[in-house]
Amino acid sequence: MGAMAARVAAVVPCKDEAERIADTVAAVLALPQVGRVVVVDDGSTDDTAEVARAAGADVVVHPRNRGKAAALSTGVAHVRDLERVAAAGEADDPETTAPAALLFVDGDLRDTAANLGVLTDDVLAGRAAMTIATLPAQLTSGGGRGLVVGLARRGIEALTGFRAVQPLSGMRCLSPGAYAAATPLARGWGVETALTVDVLRAGLEVLEVPCELQHRVSGTDWRGQLHRAGQYRDVWLALVRRGWRPWQRG
Repeated sequence: MGAMAARVAAVVPCKDEAERIADTVAAVLALPQVGRVVVVDDGSTDDTAEVARAAGADVVVHPRNRGKAAALSTGVAHVRDLERVAAAGEADDPETTAPAALLFVDGDLRDTAANLGVLTDDVLAGRAAMTIATLPAQLTSGGGRGLVVGLARRGIEALTGFRAVQPLSGMRCLSPGAYAAATPLARGWGVETALTVDVLRAGLEVLEVPCELQHRVSGTDWRGQLHRAGQYRDVWLALVRRGWRPWQRG
């Protein structure tokens, strides 16, 4: 293993992903950059936690659903707890247990998660504080009309000047400094939009990186529509709380 190997801790927030999480965890664990994978089961009604644990992940369970931002925060806190325990056993060289970066991974990527390594390169080399995956066209089309994406893109650009290709992408690699700049995380589904704004406003470099990933998309049924409504609400709140005033002109 090279000097950059096993220096990344992956955090996977998920809910009801028992059919997909084992493949996702196995693919992320196989990345040479990744030293540990923490799955946060955010109130699942299936056996997501058991499947993830059997696949080799450290697992934390929220008894009830608390939202994506809370799951990410729980995951990072658990990573740090595990680091402290490991450091106590490696007192001669505690740096060997401290990750150089955090990798945020959606739980539904299955074996395409094996392509996430490209997100770590620029962060580990110090060329960026945060990288964001841009995904190719998905094999299954979603039911949305781009309203939430458009809202996030306009707000980020208005607040920072950065025009994001895929502002809602959940697959990101962050340096410790980038994560610190974005905490406390914005609530719920506003977390990705707020991450971009907060890291850029801290004067840190953000790069979008093409990544060959496929994930489960929201459908056109009432559940999909409800999901998108929640996304729109949370993204709007994240932007307004950071000073965006789209109703003001001039």
